Amino acid sequence: MAREADRNTGPSQAEGVSGAVSGAAEPAVQPEAAAPPEAPSHAVKRSRGRRWILALVLLVVALVLVFTLTRCGGGKPAVPQPAAVSVAQARTGDMNVYVDALGTVTPVYTVTVYSQVSGQIMAVHYQQGQIVQRGAALIDIDPRPYQSMLMQAEGTLQHDMGLLAQARNDLAIYQAAFARNGISRQQLQDQMQLVVQDEGSVEADQGTVAYDRVQLSYCHIVSPITGLVGLRLVDPGNTVFAGSGSTLVVITQLQPITVVFDVSEDQLPQVQAQLRAGKKLQVDAFDRSDERLLGNGMLTALDNQVDTTTGTVKFRASFGNQNLALFPNQFVNARLLLQTLQQVTLVPAAAVQYNGTATFLYVVRAGNTVAVQPVNVLASDDQNSAVSGLSAGATVVTSGFERIENGVRVSYSAPSGPAR
Repeated sequence: MAREADRNTGPSQAEGVSGAVSGAAEPAVQPEAAAPPEAPSHAVKRSRGRRWILALVLLVVALVLVFTLTRCGGGKPAVPQPAAVSVAQARTGDMNVYVDALGTVTPVYTVTVYSQVSGQIMAVHYQQGQIVQRGAALIDIDPRPYQSMLMQAEGTLQHDMGLLAQARNDLAIYQAAFARNGISRQQLQDQMQLVVQDEGSVEADQGTVAYDRVQLSYCHIVSPITGLVGLRLVDPGNTVFAGSGSTLVVITQLQPITVVFDVSEDQLPQVQAQLRAGKKLQVDAFDRSDERLLGNGMLTALDNQVDTTTGTVKFRASFGNQNLALFPNQFVNARLLLQTLQQVTLVPAAAVQYNGTATFLYVVRAGNTVAVQPVNVLASDDQNSAVSGLSAGATVVTSGFERIENGVRVSYSAPSGPAR
């Protein structure tokens, strides 16, 4: 048993001896200290985020303090500055009341010439775009066939007039013989009827001659009016036919000329009242841009009914058109002078403000403060407005409305009067 114990403990002792020997040669290795546990990563990120938020809050607070000190002048309360506006002075004057409408230039006469006979065109006497006078030659059609027909009719007329003369001579002889009881009454009556027949033949021949002369005159076409001819539609050598509907030339009268324009039926009673009073209403015609005056005319006629589709009435005004500024079918802006308001208060149109259906002005009072002044607009044009409820000489604001309200102080230069 002792031997087995020795065998079991032998290697262990040997290892211990070996360890002792090696320990004598080398220092003993100390066991490592336990490392502290690492902090979680999300805790680090949260700590950094808080520092950034704190920095941003401090920066915003600093900017607000700087802005406040700058605006308030180091803590002093800000003094409101007067609002800069433009002003004008109301005055007393006359205002024309106009009715504006869209119109079309319409000629008094427009003639479309057709051929009333058939034949070959021999000559064209007008130049396209030329103003021709009444009676001026336009076109010649070959007259020879119609001259021949006229000669034949005139010959027949002469023949029948000879027969009539002979019958009348015979009638005179028969009457003398009947008075002496030389012939019977029957013979006398027969001769009288023969004279009547010859007279009818002569009248028929005269009608034929007159007709042939008219047909011959159609071969020489002249202008029925003074006006402007259009583009040339036929040339010499063309053959035209009577009743074919082929246009030879169109002539349009330019002097005088008219403008037809539509006026709302709501303004019709005012116009009729002026016409019944015997007043002649002036009409001005402006170009498409409503800037250049083309002519002055007078109202001449009203249509006899209201157009139910548009609720308007057609008016016609006549213009002398001496400068030929008005051209047929031209679009114009018509301005009818309805009446003139005498000695009313005038302000610039830009000064009038609208709040729904109410109209008002900003009037400058004592201390350079503005006050709202209700007014009634009587009439307006592009520059001025005639108002009631305001005295002449008052100073009214014309611009800078977005910066003012009732009671606000304003600054302005010397006021100017409304446009004249």
